[in-house]
Amino acid sequence: MNFSVVFLIQIIVIILFSILASIYDVRKGFVPDRLNYFLIIFGVSSNLILTLFTSNVKYVLASIISMVITYVIAYMLWQLHMWGGGDVKLFTSIATVIPFGLNGEFFNVFPLLSIYPFAFTVIFNSILVSFPFLVIFTTHLILKNKAVKNNVDLLVNVFNYQSLRTLIKTTLNKTVMVKDLKEGMIVNKYSFNDEHICELIKESEGNLKVYDSPDDNYKYYFKSKSAGGLTDKDVTLLKLLCLQKFIAKSVCVKISFPFTPSILVGLIIALSFGDLMMLITKHFVLVI
Repeated sequence: MNFSVVFLIQIIVIILFSILASIYDVRKGFVPDRLNYFLIIFGVSSNLILTLFTSNVKYVLASIISMVITYVIAYMLWQLHMWGGGDVKLFTSIATVIPFGLNGEFFNVFPLLSIYPFAFTVIFNSILVSFPFLVIFTTHLILKNKAVKNNVDLLVNVFNYQSLRTLIKTTLNKTVMVKDLKEGMIVNKYSFNDEHICELIKESEGNLKVYDSPDDNYKYYFKSKSAGGLTDKDVTLLKLLCLQKFIAKSVCVKISFPFTPSILVGLIIALSFGDLMMLITKHFVLVI
């Protein structure tokens, strides 16, 4: 059996599903869990096939270890608001399917590998290539911003604290009807006084959290506690609170940056050229 064919199938599947995930993220604002779960199952299964045919446990063992380590690290970065829960699962899926990196002998491509697992190369590549995406995305939002169109001075005085605060508030946030809330949306501060809302949010154990409000007019406020945004439980709870008139009909949410296209580009670069950090170090830092 030519095991390079299995590697080829793994790479084709992970690229196709990363493209699909990117489309979902851009159009819907989230990556479906079933897509990531399928990739994880496919990753373990395909590496188990390699283990059975070679009688070498390293394939499935590396797949599982890479999956666990990548999930833990990506989850920790999720807690630091670097990306959403769907991105964590996609990184984990990639780590499960391709724990070692590209098989150069079959493709006649020899990307520059690093000492850490392949999934970490994808993570670092994704972060590096996300900056151009972020600049384009933010510029697009600013140009669409009605407040900017009606007040050009906001751009002229962009380094003024008040202007910058207004620009961020009007560009990176939007008002959404509670009935239109979806999983993954990141809720901004919603102020209130009813302690019953505090109890319901704490009992739901979702991704909403209640804080003491510094505003004299309100005792509390709630918001999404991480970049993962609303869970299904959170969405259901807020809709029920709205129907019972505990909260208003609309809430403020953050306009999130779709990070999955950066993951796709980072993955393709990792497969074609290797680790960007290693390449930068090799061609620029070491030369200097």
